[in-house]
Amino acid sequence: MRYIELLDRLKGFTVFSLNDIRSSGGRFHRRRLNEWQEKGYIKKIAKGYYIFSDLKLDEGALFEIANRIYSPSYISFEAALSYYGMIPEAVYGVTSASTRKTYSLKAPIAEFSYRTISTGLFFGYDLIKHGDKHFRIASPEKAVLDYCYINKTIKEDSGYASLRIDKEAFFKKVSVRILNVYLRKIGQKALAKRVKALLEFIKHA
Repeated sequence: MRYIELLDRLKGFTVFSLNDIRSSGGRFHRRRLNEWQEKGYIKKIAKGYYIFSDLKLDEGALFEIANRIYSPSYISFEAALSYYGMIPEAVYGVTSASTRKTYSLKAPIAEFSYRTISTGLFFGYDLIKHGDKHFRIASPEKAVLDYCYINKTIKEDSGYASLRIDKEAFFKKVSVRILNVYLRKIGQKALAKRVKALLEFIKHA
């Protein structure tokens, strides 16, 4: 397979895998991948995953890539809070929730990190349209719950304040009613206590 054939067959892909190449048709030798990387045609993102070097890397593309290279997962924690405008935009890396083990990856285009949540907490995410594709991201309420779930030892003065939460944006985006519905569904008293403390901190900030 020549590069021009690969480009024609996978031009609609934000990120593609070895399996995508093999199932696209035509004869393919894996050594071609090294040649195409050396020539700057493609970039390796993770084991078995690549992008075309001229891909426009906006936030949506990075979120799509994050979903694909470690599945099942969805964007959450600081990345989701920033996406919704609840914390400053300067977020280090793309943070996701997954039922798989905690994992982080420093790729040429960004740092991707995945934090483990229980299978029972893998809900509350939306499909957001990005061009002709979609990415999975926690709803505003679930992003808050996921953050409190992972940060079990967070302290009000240091942890909550360090988030620099925008009070107006927070209560514009987050439904306290939905938060409580989620908390009842999860049924963890310690988590409910942390969420309540966060809400009180924001109200009086």
